[in-house]
Amino acid sequence: MKTARKVIINEFGGADNMKLVTAELPAPAPGEVQLRQTAIGLNFIDIYQRKGVYPLPLPTGLGHEAAGVVEAVGADVTDFKPGDRVAYMNAGLGAYADYRNISAERLVSIPAGVSDEQAVALLFKGITAQYLLRKTHVVRQGETVLIHAAAGGVGQILVQWAKALGAFVIGTAGSAEKCRAAKERGADIVIDYSKENWVETLLAATGGKKADVVYDSVGKDTFLKSLDCAAQFGLVVLFGAASGPAPAIDPELLNKKGCLFLTRPSVFPHNSDPAVFKANAAEVLEAIRAGIIKPSIGRKFALADIAAAHKTAEARATEGATIIIP
Repeated sequence: MKTARKVIINEFGGADNMKLVTAELPAPAPGEVQLRQTAIGLNFIDIYQRKGVYPLPLPTGLGHEAAGVVEAVGADVTDFKPGDRVAYMNAGLGAYADYRNISAERLVSIPAGVSDEQAVALLFKGITAQYLLRKTHVVRQGETVLIHAAAGGVGQILVQWAKALGAFVIGTAGSAEKCRAAKERGADIVIDYSKENWVETLLAATGGKKADVVYDSVGKDTFLKSLDCAAQFGLVVLFGAASGPAPAIDPELLNKKGCLFLTRPSVFPHNSDPAVFKANAAEVLEAIRAGIIKPSIGRKFALADIAAAHKTAEARATEGATIIIP
């Protein structure tokens, strides 16, 4: 039996509520592999869950994605063997750990040419971008796409992939430095949404042209203005709440703003079926290998410094992906 370190919370609240504990890890059960984790992804949903915005049964682990090396396999596992490099997301909470047992059906092989850190920097965020761009709204050549938080982990992937699909990409970000980062990733226009009258600035920059689809992960600070940026019959996709939950609206407002469509999707239902997840993940990893989307790793933290990692992300003091090293 192996000794493993993992992060748990016993109550919701601040980042200091997370505790690094040591526990015995049994051999992998049938259908499982034992994974030595080499890199762990930090996502904003981890913060929401730690704070209790998305309540969980307590006590609980945290973290949805990691990459690593298979150390052992349980009975009935035929797709993987010790030494294989693999990654996962949505395999049950508890990715904040140095060793884990994981269901083999939730794993995907990391191809040659893609590092473990690249996989973790882009898998969960890339799968989020994949369902947004390929399923929630199928982005087509010549469409205009607005991406809020375009310098963030998901935002940068959305910018790159939407450009590869032939879209005209408008990005927003909360500082001049973050605007530069979004521009470097390929956005055609980038607007600082921390400034007053940013919607007017955006429309002036586009000659009054609005977006066919608006991707909004910011929530409270941007949502109502997102409705002003969508073209007639356009779609507003609210998929996060980095600044807080979006305000409730009267459905009649969608009519007044241009007969708009509004959706609030989630990455997990889009990847709940193991076969669908593997196909989606393979598309993301191929996009990484082909250079369509490129990893941007902003900060790395040790597992023991998980509280500092959360505080930094919560303060929006990061660009690109934050990686935890066990």
